[in-house]
Amino acid sequence: MVRVHTNAGSFLIELDTTRAPLTVANFLEYVRAGHYNGTIFHRVIGNFVAQGGGYDEQYVEKPTHSNVPNESGNGLSNRRGTVGIARTGDPHSANAQFYINLSDNAALDPQPSRWGYAVFGKVIEGMTIVDEIGAVATGSGGPFDKDVPIKPVIIERMEELK
Repeated sequence: MVRVHTNAGSFLIELDTTRAPLTVANFLEYVRAGHYNGTIFHRVIGNFVAQGGGYDEQYVEKPTHSNVPNESGNGLSNRRGTVGIARTGDPHSANAQFYINLSDNAALDPQPSRWGYAVFGKVIEGMTIVDEIGAVATGSGGPFDKDVPIKPVIIERMEELK
């Protein structure tokens, strides 16, 4: 489990090492290295997702290591409160950025004709904090023309709980 401390409050993520072992190992490597400390939620779309973990408060993208193979076919669905690994259009491009589903987003699950977005955990405590993050006012910020919290939502630190 990983506790995420933000300037909006904290929440607890339970990781699924059985169904998403590569993605969880990748995420924990970033947690243990302190990568997420001082990063922001840079993309918040109400009733969809809150995404973060890649940019600092000045919108500088943090360096990442190699990408993780896509584990979206693991049987976990992008349901409200689940945590997934963000990626570009390349299905195997995920590295540090993650998102929390603010609603059920089955459209992000794999389909017979395309890859999906891999779920690797779920929020088991503090979903009210996540909902508050998901309801913040957004606009443009840094290199992004929309969906950026006007008042930054900062991930102060993450701690692995054993």
